[in-house]
Amino acid sequence: MSNRLTAFWTTFVLPKLKFASTSALATLVDYGLFILLAYSGMDKTKSNLISATSGFLVNFFLQKTFIFESKRSTQQSFMYSLTFSLIGIGISTAIIHFLVKIPFLDKHAFLAKLIATGVMFFYNYYTKQIAFEKKVKW
Repeated sequence: MSNRLTAFWTTFVLPKLKFASTSALATLVDYGLFILLAYSGMDKTKSNLISATSGFLVNFFLQKTFIFESKRSTQQSFMYSLTFSLIGIGISTAIIHFLVKIPFLDKHAFLAKLIATGVMFFYNYYTKQIAFEKKVKW
């Protein structure tokens, strides 16, 4: 493998794969709760707020423990992470709110949630770098 490819792999791809692994576990919590709430009759927007908040808490502790080298106190990292996540929950909830206006996606709310999750991946990765490490590494 060339030096450029190796550098790209170790500095760009691998960190995102590690982030994706902890995010996957938190996402399982988020989706499981969302499906339970939304398909039991709760409003889909409210279901997303509850499930995304639960996923945030799981994700914070996993990322603090396994992904990022914290350059801040736990309290500071939590507050930054919470702020970025609240903004992200707002964005993803707005995405879901508009997507479920499409009859097919209203009937298959899981797909609306999946689309919102894909859109939010890079936002979450880079804002969590700021929360924990005080900088963004592209």
